[in-house]
Amino acid sequence: MDSTLEKLQQWRKNTMVEHLGIELTEHGEGFLCGKMPVDHRTHQPMGLLHGGASVALAETLASIGAALSVDLTKKACVGLEINANHIRGVREGWVYGRASAVHIGRSTQVWEVKITNETGELVCLSRMTVAVIDKK
Repeated sequence: MDSTLEKLQQWRKNTMVEHLGIELTEHGEGFLCGKMPVDHRTHQPMGLLHGGASVALAETLASIGAALSVDLTKKACVGLEINANHIRGVREGWVYGRASAVHIGRSTQVWEVKITNETGELVCLSRMTVAVIDKK
């Protein structure tokens, strides 16, 4: 694992991201990938992947992806708006997310997140707008 991914994994400690079992798996220019288990932590009462868990994965990937594109000594990235279309149910295994930058601006960023199941079928499609703010 590269040093940036190792550092990013530390950001998970004692957060919802760690509790849900979200792991970051790959990053590059304008993208970040991760995976999340579909189990008792991420199920809704009918035994399917909870839509809120999908949104948590999407927001995690988009937010961290956005943070990688700014100087974190001066700026912070915070969620401004997120939407999600839940396409397909998942009962077990893993889901995989890939967040891709659509727009990287000075004060806002827009990220698209595609979440797929283990066979590559689309589970959720999300878009998030991130505000880039000055640190106080």
